[in-house]
Amino acid sequence: MLSRHQDPIIAIATAPGRGAVGIVRVSGPQLKTWAEAFCGKVLQPRLAHYLPFNDAKGEPIDQGLAIFFPGPNSYTGEDVLELQAHGGPVVLQLLLARCIDAANDINPNTGTPFLQGLRLAQPGEFTQRAFLNDKIDLAQAEAIADLIDAATGAAARSASRSLAGDFSKEIHSLRDGLIHLRMLVEATLDFPEEEIDFLQKADAQGQLDRLQVQLGQVLSRTQQGALLREGIKVVIAGQPNAGKSSLLNALAGAELAIVTPIAGTTRDVVQETIQIEGVPVHVIDTAGLREGEGIDEVEQIGIQRAWAQIAAADAVLFLHDLTRQGLPDYVEADAHIQAMLSAQLPSQVTLLNVWNKSDLATHTGATPTFEDSASHILLSAKTGDGIDTLRAQLLAAAGWQPANEGLYLARERHVQALKQVQSHVEMADSLLRAQAQSLDLLAEELRLSQTALNDITGEFSADDLLGVIFSSFCIGK
Repeated sequence: MLSRHQDPIIAIATAPGRGAVGIVRVSGPQLKTWAEAFCGKVLQPRLAHYLPFNDAKGEPIDQGLAIFFPGPNSYTGEDVLELQAHGGPVVLQLLLARCIDAANDINPNTGTPFLQGLRLAQPGEFTQRAFLNDKIDLAQAEAIADLIDAATGAAARSASRSLAGDFSKEIHSLRDGLIHLRMLVEATLDFPEEEIDFLQKADAQGQLDRLQVQLGQVLSRTQQGALLREGIKVVIAGQPNAGKSSLLNALAGAELAIVTPIAGTTRDVVQETIQIEGVPVHVIDTAGLREGEGIDEVEQIGIQRAWAQIAAADAVLFLHDLTRQGLPDYVEADAHIQAMLSAQLPSQVTLLNVWNKSDLATHTGATPTFEDSASHILLSAKTGDGIDTLRAQLLAAAGWQPANEGLYLARERHVQALKQVQSHVEMADSLLRAQAQSLDLLAEELRLSQTALNDITGEFSADDLLGVIFSSFCIGK
């Protein structure tokens, strides 16, 4: 894509389907002559012109608005023409095809095509050009896609802050601090014969300490922003008839899964995304876990899929049936599942023991008590008692901090990049505190820190990284 970024491009910029208005967008260098020839009139910059859109025979395809944005004061930084017509799929396709044909019309003043090489845009190519033409940095470009894909109001507001540059300003501030430290170290390396100790006089250690504090704060907010974007994957596991499907319905507030007293009703994975305080929570109901005879082939496949979902979870809700705690076989099977979960789950995965049917157990005296109330939750999926406690525990397990005002949306790659920065800065700190003679090692750690920061904003990014990021955008954006 990068090798063709000088080509003029075109795409339908509105979502597929019918709508009141549809937009065809064209971007490229030196677009004005073709745009005015196509529209049949002089186009004033950023002014809506109402006119007919005609086919090659002069017959009208539609009537609508044409708006010309001369570069560099446009979304892409190039000349941009937007044609706003009625939002029917056929109308927009006809208008798109006519634009491509008209691009090859001969300009009588030059004897060459008006807009040779006009082609369909690839996914995200308009935004990629905005990035390549320094209209936005890479973090802001990603925020555009995140704003479009936002599943919650909190995510949309946070993506808007990232698009406005709040996250980028934090990164630039860190980068400026690193550059200043690098300058001090390089000065000491360049003038070793000088008696003045540049690092000590400039309080390099103090600067590095303050930089680490700032980095920790930015990393914390970035992790919160990534959580707001990505959400958490929560798997409900347990024996058949423990109430897993009922718990999914209670969390979702809707009858999504079939609930019956028949063991093995849930044969496959059922997933629903809910939001808790704006955080997306992907809740997955799985087949009941059991072993022994009486399991048919379909249920066995469901159990295998359940364990696969558990292995990929951020948190697992191990659901226990309080009304069966007095049954030896049930208690033994629960203990077996608990042992398998403890052995298979990575240390970073949260395991919450959820004791269901508290409304029934209260009458039988089967309600247990726990020393560690944080990992054991009593609830009733039927009545809803304890559901709010479970929601709060899920957010706490994910590391969500409430009242995150001014939070910006971030991605997991941003978190990993900042962790790399933190690692290099910590190494630089140890070298500086040890007063190591190899200042070139200190300079290299600071350089690597700056490089990791530059990857976030895209100031020095590999083409393959850009390709991955922009290919996830919708066509026309």
